[in-house]
Amino acid sequence: MAVLGKIRSRGMILIGIIGLGLLAFIAEEAFRSCEATRNNQRQQVGEVYGEKISVQEFQRMVDEYAEAIKMQQGQENLNDEQLNQVKDMVWNSYVQNKLVEKEANELGLTVTDQEMQNILNQGTNPMLMQTPFVNQQTGRFDASSLKKFLAEYKNSKTTNPQMAQQYESIYKYWTFVEKQLRTQLLAQKYQSLLAHCFVSNSVEAKMAFKEENEESQIQLAAFPYTSIEDSKVQVSESDLKAKYDELKPRFKQYVESRDVKYVDILVEPSAADKNALKKQFAEYTKSLTEAADPSEVVRRSTSLVSYLGLPVDKEAYPGDVAMRLDSMAVGSVYGPFENAQDNTLNLIKLVAKVQLPDSVEYRQIQVGGATPEAANKTADSIYAALNSGADFEALAKKYGQTGEKTWMTTSQYQMAPSLDKDTKDYINSLNTMGVNELKNIKLPQGNIIVQVLNRKGMVTKYQAAVVKRTIDFSKETYRAAYNKFSSFVSANQTAADVEKNAAKSGYRVQEAKEITTSQHYLAGIHSTREALKWLFDAKQGDVSPLYECGDNNHLLLVVLDRINPVGYRSLNDPQVKEMVKAEVIRDKKAEQIVAKLNGVTSIAAAKTKGGVVTPVNQVTFASPVFLTATGASEPALSGAVAATAKGAFSKTPVKGNAGVYMFQVTGRSMRPVKFDAKEIEQRLRQRAMQYAGNFMNQLYINAKVVDNRYLFF
Repeated sequence: MAVLGKIRSRGMILIGIIGLGLLAFIAEEAFRSCEATRNNQRQQVGEVYGEKISVQEFQRMVDEYAEAIKMQQGQENLNDEQLNQVKDMVWNSYVQNKLVEKEANELGLTVTDQEMQNILNQGTNPMLMQTPFVNQQTGRFDASSLKKFLAEYKNSKTTNPQMAQQYESIYKYWTFVEKQLRTQLLAQKYQSLLAHCFVSNSVEAKMAFKEENEESQIQLAAFPYTSIEDSKVQVSESDLKAKYDELKPRFKQYVESRDVKYVDILVEPSAADKNALKKQFAEYTKSLTEAADPSEVVRRSTSLVSYLGLPVDKEAYPGDVAMRLDSMAVGSVYGPFENAQDNTLNLIKLVAKVQLPDSVEYRQIQVGGATPEAANKTADSIYAALNSGADFEALAKKYGQTGEKTWMTTSQYQMAPSLDKDTKDYINSLNTMGVNELKNIKLPQGNIIVQVLNRKGMVTKYQAAVVKRTIDFSKETYRAAYNKFSSFVSANQTAADVEKNAAKSGYRVQEAKEITTSQHYLAGIHSTREALKWLFDAKQGDVSPLYECGDNNHLLLVVLDRINPVGYRSLNDPQVKEMVKAEVIRDKKAEQIVAKLNGVTSIAAAKTKGGVVTPVNQVTFASPVFLTATGASEPALSGAVAATAKGAFSKTPVKGNAGVYMFQVTGRSMRPVKFDAKEIEQRLRQRAMQYAGNFMNQLYINAKVVDNRYLFF
């Protein structure tokens, strides 16, 4: 009983302890739930209509599109800029497809297999023209060729796995094209349905014809706003507020953006760095001058331009090298010379300059054997038989080959990073052999018997050894720049301090505005994804850490200056305020000019008030008239002239974009153009569709698109 009494006496304390425990438990679970949600969000590239796309799914689409681009362009790899373009295309395509897909589902629009087959049978869609299934004779897509390929691909999976592997990339490309075709057709159906909502008629056509072809000639008195100094116009806060309310729709922002101030340090080579490189080039110059074979000198120099050891077109060399080749003598060395455009030091030795064909048609028979001697023996007998008049293709088939004719062009090999000796000997043979000449080329792995059948496009080719090196900074130079900037960053942890002290340390504060999550780079500097991630997680006024970015040659410090949220930009926004102020000043100047023109009833009277009088011809209602007097297009003036009778003087001054105007219509006539109602009605429908083209923007806004690509790409 005594124990129970003690418990009862401390009941409130126990209840409090138990409550705190339960609260801690609930808080822990809530924290875990929030953390799980945040982790899940971190894996989302974005969303459309609430439907999320994961980073894995987006990367799969990027890879698929990149492979398609590489196949189209015949490239093995894409550079950073090309990959960024691919990512943008994939994202834009994904969003647009989702927007149209939702509308199409609500309307019951689909693309049937028969519609797809019709497109294939027609064979004229531009996307089909990018596939390997184009008939070279007709220049049209060949559906039967596609059907044959798909059958071969399916059969090869079980009968020829090696061939199936070769077909795989083409098959993936085709499935990509097919998906794109379906989405394209769906979008076209939706747009076609929308287009039929816009109609025109003969009455509208007649009005449009008159508006486009009725020309007026006027005497114009212009009173430019520039005739009044801005300082003579008084602008109050109430004026700004009233004009802001009037123009508020202009300032609606649908995507959050951020303005930053930043300090960017471009690390550049020091004088010592340049001198060290010049010393190396002095050694390269000596070595190139003395070397019979410059390949080792170029390799040792780590030149940006490889040495193939073959004559190639001038276009195969960098522009700064190519422009000097014609003026050089064979065997001479030019340089070193600096190219500021690509920041390199260069050295050239012209090894050879010859006339060779750009294209060579040839056929060949490859000969192998158990031993090199056996291969040589067989090749000698084939070579002898061909010289005695044997049929080339028949002999080729005897050895399991076709002996078909093939073209070799200079472009096929001149951009290669390197070529082995056997390949160079082979190419040299083809380039230097005469038409119908046979040659037995001996290689370590066997023999190749070749016959040149045709030579086309004799051009000058150059064999040049080029040492091209970037004028780069040393580790010591970078370390010195880093240490100096790091000290500045450490000593200036607030936005005010950064702005105040940057110039004292030799740095410049720059601005970048309207940065959104769709951008790949901050302030146009490469490799700034970490800085972007910081930016969209920071608070206004925050100062970033020091970032090493660019192409390993930039140091960056960022200050988040302003957050521009979704919604209407306020009048406190400096950009908005400046725009509104300019409009208010223009209105007030117009008021002053209009007041001055009170009672003016003629061009002569307007001239006495300071008007710049000039004749203006070919004024039509449909096109804004451009005035040299004020350097502006004035739609309001075109409308006022059309509403004024021939010979009449304008009843009231016209307020325009760059001034106030009064005028007298001195003449009016129709252009000698024949009226074609059907043609004009069609044009009006197309114009209406252009105006309605903003429907995609409206769908985008309604979809509440979230773009988080900056977190991953």
